[in-house]
Order: sequence, then C-alpha cells, then structure tokens
Amino acid sequence: MIHQYQLGGYNIVLDICSGSVHVVDEVAYDIIAMFENNDRDAVVAAIREKYAGRDDITAEDIDECYDQVLSLKESGKLFAPDTFEPMAGELKQKTSGVVKALCLHVAHTCNLNCEYCFASQGKYHGDRAVMSLEVGKRAMDFLIENSGTRHNLEVDFFGGEPLMNFEMLKELVAYCRSIEKEKGKNFRFTLTTNGLLIDDDVIDFANRECSNVVLSLDGRKEIHDRYRVDYAGNGSWEKIVPKFQKLVEARGGKDYYMRGTFTHANPDFLKDIEVMLDLGFTELSMEPVVCAAGDPSELTEEDLPIVLDQYEKLAELMIKRDGEGRPFTFYHYMIDLTGGPCIYKRISGCGSGTEYMAVTPWGDLYPCHQFVGEEKFKLGDIWNGVTGTAIQDEFCACNVYARPECRDCWARLYCSGGCAANAYHSTGSVTGVYKYGCELFKKRMECAIMVQVHRMMGEDE
Repeated sequence: MIHQYQLGGYNIVLDICSGSVHVVDEVAYDIIAMFENNDRDAVVAAIREKYAGRDDITAEDIDECYDQVLSLKESGKLFAPDTFEPMAGELKQKTSGVVKALCLHVAHTCNLNCEYCFASQGKYHGDRAVMSLEVGKRAMDFLIENSGTRHNLEVDFFGGEPLMNFEMLKELVAYCRSIEKEKGKNFRFTLTTNGLLIDDDVIDFANRECSNVVLSLDGRKEIHDRYRVDYAGNGSWEKIVPKFQKLVEARGGKDYYMRGTFTHANPDFLKDIEVMLDLGFTELSMEPVVCAAGDPSELTEEDLPIVLDQYEKLAELMIKRDGEGRPFTFYHYMIDLTGGPCIYKRISGCGSGTEYMAVTPWGDLYPCHQFVGEEKFKLGDIWNGVTGTAIQDEFCACNVYARPECRDCWARLYCSGGCAANAYHSTGSVTGVYKYGCELFKKRMECAIMVQVHRMMGEDE
C-alpha cells in the first residue's frame, strides 16, 4: 500500500509497510499512481501522452523511470505487502503483565476551573482528594513489582493540579531515589502543571528531579483566559507566564513542553503557537480539545478545514524558522524517518491498560488518565493488582488490526490505531474510530513528514 501527496513543493510517496519515504519528480509520481492497476504498456503510453509537449522529458526518460519504479518494488521499497497482522496480538501478549509507566494522580483537585476540563476540574466525576504518602509509596512498589526486567520506569505526576500536593510529591521522589539502586531501577519523573503554584522550590525540584515538565498554556492571553480561569472567574495567563519563563530558563536545555489546547474558539491555533514562540518557548504542543459532544468548546465540521490549513501553515513556519536559525519543536511533528518506533509500537499502540496505567489518590488502577472515574474500566488497585482481567484483555487485544476501519488506512502504522480513550468517548468502544481525530492525525503526519523531508534534502545539498 502506498500514499501519495504533494506538499511544500515536494511529490511525496509513502510505502506504508516498508516505511520507505520517496521524494520523486512528476513523472515518477504519475507512474507510481498508475503502477499497480495497469500493465507497463498502458502506463508508459499514458505518461508519454501526458508529457508529449515537454522537450525535457523523452520517451527514454519515461521508460527508465518505469524501470526504476519496478526496481523499487522488487527490492521491497514500494508496494510492500503487509506482513505484520499475525504479530499484532502476539507481540502485545508477550509484554502483558509488565508495567513500565504510571500516571500518578497525586491530586484530584485543582486551583483552576477550566471549562473544557475532561477531568471535571480535577475531580474525575468523584470527590476531591489528594494522595497520601502511604498510597504513593505503595504505587511505586507496585510499579517495581510488576516491571519485570525493565530498568527505566516512567512516572507522571498528574492531577488535577499535582503541585497542590507538593510536599508529598517531594517525599515520594526521595523514597524512589532511596530504593533505585537496591531494586535495580531508574525512575524518570514528569510533572504536569498549570503553573499557579510554581515558585523557586518547585523550580529547583523540577529541574533536579524531573526528566520532563509539561506546562499548560493555551497561547494568546484572550484564548487562555477564556477557559483557564480560577473559581472567581479570573484568567491565569498573567500569573503563570512569568513563572513558566523562569522555570524554562532555569532548566538549561532539559526537556519541557508547553501544552496548549485548541477548541472551537481558536481553530486558528497557529496564532497561539506564535505567541508562545514570542514568549521564548520553543518546545510546543497544541492538542485538540477532548470534551462531550455538544459542548460549546467542541471542534465542529466547520472548524476542520481551518485546522487542517493551520497544520500546513505550521509546517511552513517551522521550515521558515529553520532557515533563520530559530528552530522550534512541535510535539506532533516529531518523527524520525531513519528509524522511528519499532514495529511493536507501530502495531500495538500506546500500551494503556497493559504497560501503562493511571493510579487514583485511593490507589485504584485505570487504563489511563482519560478513563479515571469510569467505574466500568477499573482494573484493580495497587494492593491486589489487576483483578479486572477481562478489562485488561480488552485493552491487550486493542491494536491497529482490531479496528476494521483502519485496515485500508495509509496512516495505520503511524497512529497505531489511535487513542483508545478518544475512541471510547466518541463511539462507545475502545476499538472504535474517532473519525475527526483521524483527519487531524493524517494531516499532521503529512506535514511532519514533509518538514523532515525538507530538512533532509537541505542536508543533502
């Protein structure tokens, strides 16, 4: 299977199952489009007719180009068959029961009252609570006990607002550091915060202990303050931006990213990215809102062409700033064309419910943070382990080939079937397909690949 598209002045051909990316001239692009469904004589005749008036394209050029396409097919770099389906369930079964990451909900409460919050302002449809040190330690012990031979373990401090439980968080990290050597493990922590409680102590802690920090900022002040307000209705932009700038500067190049949300109010989200860049932030992400159908912030069909155009303009901006020596990173455009994710990741997905779980302040286990509060998806708890084996089996079977709609999609080995939570909340099934999200993902992938092509072509020159 192949996917062809034209973007940024390039004719790009993706061979889906080999992972090959070809940048070709117009003749090759047209030959490839006809190649599978026509014999050589028909293809050559049609191409000769199309380019009959071109002095720079001879009949010999067309014949040679056809031969090159044929050679690429014979070498497995074009029209490669899909041989991965038999592996899909098998690969995931091999890692079942081995947990590598936890999303630790250290606070089911928040000091903001964001209207679009999927977590019900941090409560997750339940009671406000903060995690005790006892529960936190047991969660870390659970992770170690269920991590098998894995050395690196990932823990994301999440909420609500995790800094509302900062003292416990510091003690918990100290506990983890005290047992790493004995247990043969290495903890890598991420902190996700809205920024209101950042101070020098937080900055010192985050830059010393956290391999990554995720900072919530929606870009333009008027957009950010429309949704990200306190309980008195006051916007938070002016309070948090200086704190974020101070933290990022102090990180000295360590990983972070600004995590924004775009909604029906700002499908033109490139303006928000430009504001973040002007503020000095260069590691960026803008995510489409996750909300209930009919919510005022929900992205609509009318928003879709605007958003798709924004992704293209974002790619153009990245290329422009590359040329100016002012590069920046956009999370969804991070792709390695020389390697990229292993085939396990490509066909099995994110690992929610199997390799990755969320832990509530009470120690309950859920497949990921977006399922917390959905009692039907409770997996068990950190004391007794996974007791909801039928639920885990459902997630274990959740791979790109479990979705019939994905079988003929060119992006299936890039998205791995998409997000199970988005699928469930839009279709009622974790193996459903969130079609709006699919359209966004495919455009992001086209743009991301084009940007990388441009960079690689520049290196070749």
